[in-house]
Amino acid sequence: MQNWNGMNDDDFRMEVRRFTEQNYPPELRFLSRRPRWHEIKPWITRLVEKGWSAPHWPTEYGGMGLSPGKLLVFMDEQERWGVARQFLGEHGTTQLGPMLIRYGTEEQRQTLLPTMRTYETLWCQGYSEPNAGSDLASLATEALIEGDNFVINGRKIWTSGAMDATHMYLLARTDKKAKKQQGITFLLVDMAAPGITVRGIKNIAGSTEFCEVTFDNVRTARRNMVGGLNQGWTIAKGLLGFERINSGNPRRAAFAFSRLEALARERGLFKDAGFVERYTQLHLDLADLKSVYLYFADLMTRGETLGADVSLLKILSSETNQRITEFMLEAAGDLGLTTNAGTGDEGVDALTPFLVARNVTIGAGTTEIQRNIVAKQVLDLPT
Repeated sequence: MQNWNGMNDDDFRMEVRRFTEQNYPPELRFLSRRPRWHEIKPWITRLVEKGWSAPHWPTEYGGMGLSPGKLLVFMDEQERWGVARQFLGEHGTTQLGPMLIRYGTEEQRQTLLPTMRTYETLWCQGYSEPNAGSDLASLATEALIEGDNFVINGRKIWTSGAMDATHMYLLARTDKKAKKQQGITFLLVDMAAPGITVRGIKNIAGSTEFCEVTFDNVRTARRNMVGGLNQGWTIAKGLLGFERINSGNPRRAAFAFSRLEALARERGLFKDAGFVERYTQLHLDLADLKSVYLYFADLMTRGETLGADVSLLKILSSETNQRITEFMLEAAGDLGLTTNAGTGDEGVDALTPFLVARNVTIGAGTTEIQRNIVAKQVLDLPT
């Protein structure tokens, strides 16, 4: 098996570059929306065949076992070529998979991980509800035990990619008498089960990335419980660490910055000293973000528990992304009101990244909540 971490960074970069340029569909380059599964499947198939579909997983589970530094090189090359920022199934490879590797049973790892890595199963996350977003512990979706099954009733909202997902991992209340953080169980559900209704939600940019999912007497076997009964909050907190790493990933901000750079080249903005000053500051902000990401990714790679300070990464990533997209819209001038502010072969859509970036300080825990976590649990400030 190839020891990618033993390669020189430049050689590894060129390996990733050649493969990406030869195999990524040209029509999907610099896509400003989340691709649907039928669009991205040929690319994912090639990644699976290459053994690159789970670059951060340990090699014993079919991953590349990349170090944090090599993973950044891997992501940098994908951003350079305009590979779609997110695609369906990443909830499995970036969140549920690492959680099972760290906390799951050996049976769960042997049963579930192979199809996640090959994208035969496509996972979505059932956390947020209409009245339980930032205060997730207030969730009301209920799961009652009937024989060897859980029977689920309730509703989930803002479920990314649910329209194409084959499976969902979700939190459901299994003890109404317990305190909010208790009495919650972590369950796995087949999206083809009777009683599941999925309704797409169009976002501000006009694409349908989010969904509302309704459960009406949906059954899932008790063997699909992860962790013990009423222990879902503990599992969720472990998974949230992986989610914060994922949501704090510099890919979004790096993608936006690559589009800003392309726009600046096309419009001759590097001749403007004022533009160059702000561009340089954003470049430094992005470098800071990558450094902080490397720090937390290295902790995770070493098997250390992520603390509350990982919320700093999510804040830095989402706010850096917003600053870049805001400046890109400003730099586009009148063309910022269109979805093609460039004249070159690549074109530059300055408007959609700006619109999509509006929600990054809300999703995966609002910035206000993240700052509260840092204030209370890291800085020990009075409440």
